[in-house]
Amino acid sequence: MNGNVYSVSQVNNYIKNMFAQDFMLNRIYIKGELSNCKYHSSGHIYFSLKDKGGVIQGVMFAGYRNGLKFRLEDGMQVVCLGSISVYEKSGNYQIYAKEIIQDGSGDLHVRFEQLKKELEEMGMFDEMYKKPIPKYATKIGICTADTGAAIRDIINIATRRNPYVQLYLYPTIVQGEKAVPSIVNAIRYMDNFGVDVIILGRGGGSIEDLWAFNEEPVAKAIFECNTPIISAVGHETDTTIADYVADLRAPTPSAAAELAVFDIDDFIQTLSSYKAELGRKVMTKIELYRLRLQKYQSDFKSLSPKNQLFTKRQYVADLQTKLEFYMHRKLDNSKYNLNILAQKLDGNSPLKKLEKGFAYVSDADDNQLKSVADVSVSDDITLTMKDGRIKAVVSDVEKTDMDYNK
Repeated sequence: MNGNVYSVSQVNNYIKNMFAQDFMLNRIYIKGELSNCKYHSSGHIYFSLKDKGGVIQGVMFAGYRNGLKFRLEDGMQVVCLGSISVYEKSGNYQIYAKEIIQDGSGDLHVRFEQLKKELEEMGMFDEMYKKPIPKYATKIGICTADTGAAIRDIINIATRRNPYVQLYLYPTIVQGEKAVPSIVNAIRYMDNFGVDVIILGRGGGSIEDLWAFNEEPVAKAIFECNTPIISAVGHETDTTIADYVADLRAPTPSAAAELAVFDIDDFIQTLSSYKAELGRKVMTKIELYRLRLQKYQSDFKSLSPKNQLFTKRQYVADLQTKLEFYMHRKLDNSKYNLNILAQKLDGNSPLKKLEKGFAYVSDADDNQLKSVADVSVSDDITLTMKDGRIKAVVSDVEKTDMDYNK
């Protein structure tokens, strides 16, 4: 055999990769008639899509069924959005559907996807351009029809949540040929009027009914509006270009009113809690400053000239008291010591000696004689006694060895 030999799996895998690399086949719309529709217990839907010239197998996995708004039935004309790939086990190619819409709206869906892609590339969906919705809006502009469920729901919700909020309605045509210019005019008028937030919306309907909100002029009017816009078009499952461009999307007009109108009861309760908290903080501050003032008053009183003079005067008085105390104590000690010295002096007094029979001996010149060496025989001497003097003449001098200092 000449050339390479491949297994069936290899061939099928190769073909599958070829399909995967084809950009057009990764996102393709196919229109046809449904046949062989089967809802499997796993949640997957299997079907065939055919026209006069051919047939293609298809599957919609359970994860995409949430976006399906009707039940598939044989004979329906539909448009499938999905990708073409190969089921390797059987070698058959088929469409893996992500979205299925009934024919008639298929062209609109293609236009929707094209405009969505263009506007997204222009940055009109970017979060950086989204304006925050005011938390406490008091003037709310409403761009919708003046009749119908949408405006009634918005008024009912707004009145229930906060009857003090002012609602301004610009009656708007939301369906038909005149809808686009009417919506654009309504947005621009409300923007110039000076409301806090704008609710743009209408009730539910088919893609044709909602199509005015998928037009480029409406998208540009929303993007260029300086006032925050809440888009509330259709039901929760409906999505329009206006939803992507708006600053906030609400699933329904009622939900838009919930988002735009703050609850007055919650607001009053919040204010009450703020008031209580403010009161506590103010009282804490007052108490802090009261204690600080008391300290300042005490410091001022203690540092005042009058108080300083009183303090110094008291200090001088204390010093005087201490001085008197120490002086008296010094005097008492001196008196005590003087008394001791006086007693000692009295004990050593010559008069005391004289009273005991001693005499004071002096020469003719009244000089005290302390030793026999100071006198000679025939010298005149005087003996002073306690009651008088005796004049005598030395008749003899006798020297002894007695030492009275020993």
